[in-house]
Amino acid sequence: MEAQSSLERRVTQATAPKRRVRVHRACKHPWLSSSNGSLCFSLLFRFLRHHHQPVKFLDLARRPELFDEMVGIRSKIHENPELGYEEFETGKLIRDELDKMGIPYTYPVAETGVVGFVGAGLPPFVALRADMDALAIQAHGLIRFFYVKRVWSGSPRVYACGHDAHVAMLLGAANILQQHRTSPRIAGRRCRCKEDSRCRSTGECWRHLRLACQYRVHNWLGILGGCPVLAGAGSFKTVISGKGGHAAMPQHTIDPILAASKVIISLQHLVSREADPLDLLVVTVATFQGGGAFDVISDSVTIGGTFRAFSKESFIQLKQRIEEVITRQASVRRCNATVIFSSDGEKHFYFVTINDKRLHENFQNVAEQMLGTKSIKEMKPEMGAEDFSFYQEVIPGYLLYVGMANDKKGPFADGHSPFFRVNEDVLLYGAALHASLAAKYLLEHQPEPPSSKGTSHDELISALSSYY
Repeated sequence: MEAQSSLERRVTQATAPKRRVRVHRACKHPWLSSSNGSLCFSLLFRFLRHHHQPVKFLDLARRPELFDEMVGIRSKIHENPELGYEEFETGKLIRDELDKMGIPYTYPVAETGVVGFVGAGLPPFVALRADMDALAIQAHGLIRFFYVKRVWSGSPRVYACGHDAHVAMLLGAANILQQHRTSPRIAGRRCRCKEDSRCRSTGECWRHLRLACQYRVHNWLGILGGCPVLAGAGSFKTVISGKGGHAAMPQHTIDPILAASKVIISLQHLVSREADPLDLLVVTVATFQGGGAFDVISDSVTIGGTFRAFSKESFIQLKQRIEEVITRQASVRRCNATVIFSSDGEKHFYFVTINDKRLHENFQNVAEQMLGTKSIKEMKPEMGAEDFSFYQEVIPGYLLYVGMANDKKGPFADGHSPFFRVNEDVLLYGAALHASLAAKYLLEHQPEPPSSKGTSHDELISALSSYY
């Protein structure tokens, strides 16, 4: 296998989640919850030998040198926030860390992603993933002063969902697994699912590589538990056009702002008056752009928002009714309306995310052995959505959340908040969970005897190169 360390870095094109889990760092143990999962760095793991037992990965993750290394990695990434498809410096940092560990990789994947490979053996392989993109929002002044070492001089952007911590935790897991590479086989990957075709093609590549399953760790606020599902989601934008004029003479205008107001109110009735009360749905209008002067009625107004549901039937029905309400309410006010459906600017919708039951059992076994039964909490379904669902259409997947709540460190804000900050104490738990979940699964799914036709490492590289 020495020859594999000289693997040529290949230039490829690709992209990048079922029940969810969160870990809460409070008192002696974190709390775990199971959930579903986006731009990421992942690992794929495979055992060579039949008689290895899982290493106490939590003890390894607690080593001061590894913990300090993860904290340092997160800090470096946090100081240079990069949006999706722009993570060039983040990708370079990850590649440098993989080089230090002696882990070969493929780059780029999905424009800025990286796929690393550790260990040896034949399929099945287990993928481990982590997000890596920042959000286009501005951190609050106090958060910038106390927690952001370098203020970004460009457009507003910050790691307000903990993706810098995701990368640090997975690199920590890579460090642990690489040290035991005579036992496991891992492959790591980072990617961003944004466009429908890319997400699906990457999922098909997972099938092509004969991946057995995939895990992804996210961090979140509070003491939370297993999440059965995350919602399917889409977004919409509509331009309502009327006739502008002087605000003092509205009789000579066709007011699109009034029409848009009627549209917004009517959209709320889709959930409160048309949907089954037991069917969880959300319609939110989150943007309203129109007018530039207090005494001028504008020619047009643009509004947009999101809609979410837990079943395909409800999602399709909701989409249809949103378009009908917008166009017909605009017509009542003598305006015209065009509706565009998309998600994150792309022409696709997120699937419902459902964690695999067998992988959930694997998680429970690992989490109970690592942290104790009391540290695992069940949680209700959430209306959030994840591009991890595109992978789950092809490969069984499991998203876990690491809860950060710790009363001694004050309140922690929800993700996507300008007040968001990371409790770095949870990094060691994320790294240990990554490594332990892969190890546990592969110990229970031992490989067939090696074939003389080639190694799994060769197969993986060949498959990646040929597929893309």
